[in-house]
Formats: sequence, C-alpha cells, structure tokens
Amino acid sequence: MTVQKSDGMNYAPKGKARPVVQPGEFVFAAAALDHGHIYGMCNGLLEAGGVCKAVYDPDPDKVAAFQKTYPGVPAAASLEELLEDPAIHLVASAAIPNRRCALGLRVMEAGKDYFTDKAPLTTLEQLQAAKAAVAKTGRKYMVYYSERLHVESAVLAGQLVEAGAIGRVVQVVCLAPHRLNAPSRPNWFWDKEQSGGILCDLGSHQIEQFLYFTKNEKARVLSAETANYTRPEAPGFEDFGCATLAGENGASQMLRVDWLTPDGLSSWGDGRLFLLGTKGYIEVRKYLDVARAAEGDQLYLVDGEREQHISAAGTVGFPFFGQMILDCLNRTETAMTQTHIFAAAELAVQAQLQARRLTAAEGCQKEE
Repeated sequence: MTVQKSDGMNYAPKGKARPVVQPGEFVFAAAALDHGHIYGMCNGLLEAGGVCKAVYDPDPDKVAAFQKTYPGVPAAASLEELLEDPAIHLVASAAIPNRRCALGLRVMEAGKDYFTDKAPLTTLEQLQAAKAAVAKTGRKYMVYYSERLHVESAVLAGQLVEAGAIGRVVQVVCLAPHRLNAPSRPNWFWDKEQSGGILCDLGSHQIEQFLYFTKNEKARVLSAETANYTRPEAPGFEDFGCATLAGENGASQMLRVDWLTPDGLSSWGDGRLFLLGTKGYIEVRKYLDVARAAEGDQLYLVDGEREQHISAAGTVGFPFFGQMILDCLNRTETAMTQTHIFAAAELAVQAQLQARRLTAAEGCQKEE
C-alpha cells in the first residue's frame, strides 16, 4: 500500500528500516482489519525489525488486501490460532472501536501484548476492564496514537521540548480536520455507539498529545461540544467537536476535530499543533504547508534568540515502534507508560460523555 495522503483512513506512513532486534526475535500477528490504520501499525513494527507471522480477519477480502501489501504473511483460520501460538509476542489490531477492548482482553488473557488502533476503547466500563486485565495478566495494552507517533515533525517537537527549547509547555492547541470521504466509510463509522463519537475517536489523538507535551498524568475536561452540521441523514453522527482541558500542573489545552476538510485540499487534513512554552513556541504543520508546499512535517520554532523553520521529514524517524518492541521483550515502559495510555483514553471518553450538542444545521439533530 502506498502512502495515501487524500484519505486519512488509509494513511499509512513508511519510514526507514531501523531494526532494534534480530530477525525472528520479535514476532507479531495482525487481526481485525476494520480500519486502514492497521497498515501504518504494521509498517512501523516491520521497520523496527518485527516479523508478521500471520493475519486473521473473518472477511477474506480484507485478508487478501493485507496479503497483497505484505506478501508471504499466511492467513490464520481463526483468532484462536493466533492466540494459541506461543511464538507470537503481540497482536496488532484495528477492530471496530467499540470492539477493541474485548479483543484486547482476549489477547492479554492468552499471554500476549496488545497493540490497538486509537481510540483504544469507547466506554468507562471498558476502561475498568482493560485496567483490571493489565493488572491481572501483566501484559501491555498499547495504542497507536499516530498523529504524534507516526509524524516526524511531532516526534521532533517532542525532542525539542524534552531538550528545553521552549521552556515549560503551558498550553497545547491541536487542530485536526479530517476528510470525510463518505462513500468509502463502513456502516459502523456512522454509528456513534460503535465509533465512540468524534471526541472519543479523533479527540483521543489530541488529548494524548496534551498529556505528553505538558508532562501531565492527570487532567480534567473543562468543556466539550459536538455537532452534526452536514449529515442530516445520520442524526447520531458528529462531524465537529471541540474541547478544553486543564492538566494537574496548570497547563491547558484547546482542541478542535472535524470531518469538514474540503475537496480542494491536497491532503486528508491540515493538521496543526501549537506548543506555547515559557521561553518560546513551536508550530507543527503535519501533513502539508497549505498553498505553499505539498510536503508535510514542517516545524517552526521561535525562542529567545531567533526564528527557525525546520523540514523534519526524513530526520528523526519513528522511534516509538522500536521502543515498544523492546518494552515488550524487556517488560519496560520506554515507549509509553500504561498510566499515560489509560489517562488519555479516559479523558477522551469523558470529553465525549460531557459534550454539549450544539444546534446543528437545518434538518440535522438539534441540541440534546
């Protein structure tokens, strides 16, 4: 699969091979191929030295498409075949969002680590079940927060923040528009119970970034709104969401997510990240520099001495995947802590639950 810039559902970044293990030292399988992010997840694992031993999905067409992208990966006859294979360390999955937790519970009970697409779960009850399973089994419940982990400019921003380039980060602003591509969307996409809602789904990326860049483990949702401005035929659907959060250390966030990217944009979304620090600020233009350059990964840094523009593509790579592999093998938490993962998931669900429904366009569902 080539990198698809017009459709976020099938956006699967590819980087340089940077293996952290020897061939066969880390073995994984892919299951539940409901979202195209599974390809980005597998790309990252393979580039870090992982070996994909098998794939399973009840839909043979999805399996065939996966095998076309990754020739030589055999199809398993059942999920149980993957779970019972002692050679498999981890199962990567992009199931329908409200089914991701249940699958993760099965994977962890089978003694394997779990790597799921975001949003990793859709209810607080699922969150408690996942926490209990992690505590019981000692396995990992990892999440593909691709808008930070699989974007080199965001990775570089994290390294600059860690080095103190802009001082303490006191506010994070995330703008995350997405192209709807309605004809390509599966039925579950339009069902809020299955998708989790726009703040639980797309918002989970942004909340994870807030916690990461501000070094918060806890935060609270101050306000949240959602709306359906364009799809009257799907009254439960949300094409717009926004929220504000405050971290326990006093840092704040404003986020906006939407499915309103116009067809004239050359990318699936003009994703932007703004980090305000006590000694400077960073702007990240993730997927393109609109009307100026088709190349994404543009980073702008202003500090006490100068203004800088850095093209980050091809510079820092995607270290998360190699770190995660080593974490799975060594039982460490370098790539991302479980506390961080569950905190981001919980806040996304809370934002969704707290969201006030804004009055929608004529013919759409009104405020609830």
